[in-house]
Amino acid sequence: MLNHIRVGLGMDVHPLIPGGPLCLGCCEIPFDYHLKGHSDGDVVAHAIADALLSAGGISDLGTFLPASDDSIKGISGVDVLKRVAGFLAQAGVMIINVDCTVMCDRPSLAGYVPSMVKAIASVLEISPSQVSIKPRHAEGLGFAGTGQGIFSQAVVLIQIDSKIPA
Repeated sequence: MLNHIRVGLGMDVHPLIPGGPLCLGCCEIPFDYHLKGHSDGDVVAHAIADALLSAGGISDLGTFLPASDDSIKGISGVDVLKRVAGFLAQAGVMIINVDCTVMCDRPSLAGYVPSMVKAIASVLEISPSQVSIKPRHAEGLGFAGTGQGIFSQAVVLIQIDSKIPA
């Protein structure tokens, strides 16, 4: 069977609005704001899902789970990742690693990184050693620095078999 290694890049951004908790990295973080979106707005989970779909050559997250689909309104980041990972597993994809950067000045995320890594690894059925989450401050610049939103970007490495065209 022919195997291929592929890299995928994904990103997501959502605005912050009053009312918590904040769903980020498949975890609930106590905060006075949450991310507005058709889903729970989990930009970390969404960026990773988008990267996985990209690496698999499938589509982007918005095409795979369109905001126009009312049946997924309010879907959690956990369920988004489960759907994407399940779809890719059926196609013979093995996740090698996930690396994600999340940018915001507040809340401070450093204390939540271990929980996010554990949760994401669990959902993707991989080892926590295969997941890296890096919070970064925007130093007061742009929407992430002024508290208007949160941005996340992820890169993944996967191995696929011949069920997905090279």
